[in-house]
Amino acid sequence: MIDWEHPKIVFALEFARAHHEGQTRKYTFEPYIEHPIAVAEMVGNHLNDVETICAAILHDVVEDTDVTIEEVNRLFGAEVAEYVWYLTKPPAFVGNRAKRKQIDCDRLQQAPALVRFIKVMDIWHNSLSIKEYDPKFYETFREEVKVLLDVMTGYQVVREFAGPEFANEKFMTWFGEL
Repeated sequence: MIDWEHPKIVFALEFARAHHEGQTRKYTFEPYIEHPIAVAEMVGNHLNDVETICAAILHDVVEDTDVTIEEVNRLFGAEVAEYVWYLTKPPAFVGNRAKRKQIDCDRLQQAPALVRFIKVMDIWHNSLSIKEYDPKFYETFREEVKVLLDVMTGYQVVREFAGPEFANEKFMTWFGEL
């Protein structure tokens, strides 16, 4: 369970909420902050590491706002900044979608296991609305995700942090439905 009163977690949540202010989720149009909170809760169901929870809350703040990785480092420390760096997609100017996805795969393959666990939960949460609201794009998404989950050793990471029962029953059911 997440200690939502831990000062660093409170600060991460307030920071993310302020920077995602006015943003909405594609398809559902709910306030964007609901996504990082959901990812943090999914991670927090299995571990209660403050740095990891902060990274889950902040995982899209560099990618989707004007916040820099240097600012995350200054405010939250090197570990959280490193995790957020791994979780941040390359910007569009880097190349086409295929090139950016390859860079993502290469980066996440090298990421610490805790980062890969956050990323699995992020993908899982995103997959739910994409599948429901954009079945055409979901076909592309699911193929990309299967490659990424393989590269990140998704099953092993989930098993390590969430346990074999969750990995075998919940994760493999979700993965099988991709």
